[in-house]
Amino acid sequence: MIYKIRVFLDAKEDVFRDIEIKERQTLFTLYKGIISAFSLQGEELASFYELDEDGNQAKEIPLEDMSDDGTDETMADFYIKEAFALEGDRMMFLYDFMEMWTFVAELVSIEDKPAVLNYPLTVYRFGSMPLKAPKKDLIVDLEDEDEMDFADDAELNDLQMDDDIDVEDL
Repeated sequence: MIYKIRVFLDAKEDVFRDIEIKERQTLFTLYKGIISAFSLQGEELASFYELDEDGNQAKEIPLEDMSDDGTDETMADFYIKEAFALEGDRMMFLYDFMEMWTFVAELVSIEDKPAVLNYPLTVYRFGSMPLKAPKKDLIVDLEDEDEMDFADDAELNDLQMDDDIDVEDL
């Protein structure tokens, strides 16, 4: 079986790639396909994140095992057919924790066809990759400093802060 996964860059402009991959290949192989499809360097750490029904991050599946005893699961431990069981299943992919390239990978189809080339294979490209990761700004809720979330630049412009709060203190 060949899985077609559409990978969207989280950006203002539409940028996505369709990648075909075999069901018995791993998330590590998909990682390599995403790196190639989006022309990323491939020298940074990355993780996939399972998403719950509401699109919230759940379990992290990292590129490398960072545990002291070497027992954590990594991308190489998950087959595509396990990670994407049904059409419509989605995972978040985060590349380069400093630049925060953020993608969403969604299974769009499962096809019973013979493998024709080496997989993963980028079969469709839409949109141009920006030179830098789309900017995400960290917003701190001043009433509960333990909770933080991300907002786009447009959302930041809509925020109004109290006059007595010094932005430098954030």
